[in-house]
Amino acid sequence: DGMNVLFIVVDDLRPVLGCYGDKLVKSPNIDQLASQSVVFSNAYAQQAVCAPSRVSFLTGRRPDTTRLYDFYSYWRVHAGNYSTMPQYFKENGYVTLSVGKVFHPGVSSNYSDDYPYSWSIPPFHPSTEKYENDKTCRGKDGKLHANLVCPVNVMEMPSGTLPDIQSTEEAIRLLRSMKTKKQKFFLAVGYHKPHIPLRYPQEFLKLYPLENITLAPDPWVPERLPSVAYNPWTDIRQRDDVKVLNVSFPYGPLPEDFQRQIRQSYYAAVSYVDMQVGRLLNALDDVGLSNSTMVVFTADHGWSLGEHGEWAKYSNFDVATRVPLMFYVPGMTSSSASQGKKVFPYLDPFSHVSDLVLQGRSKKMVELVSLFSTLAELAGLQVPPECPETSFSVALCTEGASIVRYFNSSEEKLEKVEKDGCDDMYRGYNEEPVAFSQYPRPADTPQWNSDKPKLKDIRVMGYSMRTHDCRYTVWVGFNPSNFSADFKDVHAGELYMVESDPHQDYNIYNNTLHGGLFKKILG
Repeated sequence: DGMNVLFIVVDDLRPVLGCYGDKLVKSPNIDQLASQSVVFSNAYAQQAVCAPSRVSFLTGRRPDTTRLYDFYSYWRVHAGNYSTMPQYFKENGYVTLSVGKVFHPGVSSNYSDDYPYSWSIPPFHPSTEKYENDKTCRGKDGKLHANLVCPVNVMEMPSGTLPDIQSTEEAIRLLRSMKTKKQKFFLAVGYHKPHIPLRYPQEFLKLYPLENITLAPDPWVPERLPSVAYNPWTDIRQRDDVKVLNVSFPYGPLPEDFQRQIRQSYYAAVSYVDMQVGRLLNALDDVGLSNSTMVVFTADHGWSLGEHGEWAKYSNFDVATRVPLMFYVPGMTSSSASQGKKVFPYLDPFSHVSDLVLQGRSKKMVELVSLFSTLAELAGLQVPPECPETSFSVALCTEGASIVRYFNSSEEKLEKVEKDGCDDMYRGYNEEPVAFSQYPRPADTPQWNSDKPKLKDIRVMGYSMRTHDCRYTVWVGFNPSNFSADFKDVHAGELYMVESDPHQDYNIYNNTLHGGLFKKILG
């Protein structure tokens, strides 16, 4: 009880981490955190785009309740005056602090990152954030460009630094100041990378020689993928180095050598963030707070790296919705460290050889919308009540139940009543948790605004459900003027059997019965 909270959220990070079984990546510091944590291997975001996902998990409400599917409304005005997770901790005596990208900046957090409701002091944003999309990438021609693939010499960057380095420095400064204050704190640290542009210190390329980089296992657009489900990766097409490739819209593909470069730089950016996380956790040790601070590590959503011929987020596939999620709770997920012994010694990604031993791992399907209630329970606060069916007027409630009950079930066996949990009746899985995600589209075929349609342009909503055995998605008519989905107006569907089709390439929606799944998604 009364533990501090360090909440780390990474932008666009899919689980390409050693602790998630990735053999190529160098992520020793996050892996070390995982070795002291309970790790959820099936955690999913509620919408695979920044602002809707973040507002969803920070309020504990799903996008249909925040009414934010784009970037252009503030939930307190547009939907309901919902309390947020940091606000709840603040109201319970915590000093709440925000560093970097926690809320999505702009309209969707009232141009203030929801200060003063959520935070005790104004949130910190790195001063060099404003150069993110400038021409800072030196091309082969020696000139500066606004590229997608952008390894840089940090000394040549404005102020000789990068945003995530600044955020780490500020977070460490705050940890030191909190040590002397003896007050409980909730410190949220949001890292920008590996969000595009893939701009990171160039030495991280050394970790990933191009000859070791493969293409995605399924770099083609699946034959039976409904066109409404495809995201045409408009954002990366606007970068200078992609523009010159003159790739056809909407399906591409990108040239294979360039696909490899994107994948290489994504991995390099992950190792760069791992180094920042390592410095931050090492500082937690140095100020003597690692025995009294729980650490939560996650991402707002994933990012496609060429799977299904897609790049970026903006879809309902696992590559876009699945996120890393781990909880370090001193004395619960790991025994307390003896005096003077470090829990999180800094590990250099350039020299450390991984000898990973995982503590607890849960395969349960869990959702980011459960973070609010889970952190409240772990901190010994009263868990916010479950929201009623319609909760626009309820300030404090949550649509995601706490997942603390899964912390000790790392060895759980799935009790299968039926051989297959995706048969028409969907029998025997009623108690098994499922994860829901959704994504809006402006039309049934890929448009220039398919990735990020504004509310007024949304015509179709893809509601997706991930069970242990399958991913099931229905694309239904949507009316933005009254936020209503019409499940009688089904435009397309997807059904992937995960065991036989782990990459979700073979859509069997049209040759199976799935009335039971449909009922569950309606429920």
